Amino acid sequence: MLRMDPVVEPSRTPPRRLIVYVEGPQDRAILRAWAYRLLPSIGRRLFGASVILGGRRPARAVAHFHSAGGLGAGLIGLCVLDRDDGNQPPLSDSGVPGLEFFTWGRRHIESYLLVPAAIQRTLRIPGGDRRIRRAIDAALPGSVDEAAYGQIDAKRLLGPNGELPRVVGQSISVQRVARATRAEELHPDVHRLFDRLREGLGISDPRA
Repeated sequence: MLRMDPVVEPSRTPPRRLIVYVEGPQDRAILRAWAYRLLPSIGRRLFGASVILGGRRPARAVAHFHSAGGLGAGLIGLCVLDRDDGNQPPLSDSGVPGLEFFTWGRRHIESYLLVPAAIQRTLRIPGGDRRIRRAIDAALPGSVDEAAYGQIDAKRLLGPNGELPRVVGQSISVQRVARATRAEELHPDVHRLFDRLREGLGISDPRA
């Protein structure tokens, strides 16, 4: 069910209210974890009040934004969408003043968690284990093969029955991986999204 509580931005100039639309609870959890490093001042509150669409449903974001009063009520909105299998065209223009779409370049938001060092940091391995790192590296495309990362089904790869949990011998928490990923390890797409969020909120300091 859609949540109806837009975020009230903290006292900055100018004050703005931003609604973030996400596909599901896991998307929200990942974004909140990244915000720990990229938008620490208000990330918890911003994503805690996000609207969950229940899948790739941009029309629901448009309907909710209209019902909340839209730009005329002093609101702006950003709807974050997976690309999925690529059959759906990437969306950027909602056709609604004040509401924008952001579509990931890779298949899913989880695709940006395929960072070997971050995955290894979340695993409970006393003293570390080079064999685990080699297993992770072997299960993923080469670091420069962006085309392969763009197509890989990261949800399945990281899921309970996925290849990565099997090769490392334990489950992998996507929220913990997101929290363990350092700012310099995050993909440019992630930084672009947070730049859009800062712009929408009127925040110029990237450390805010």
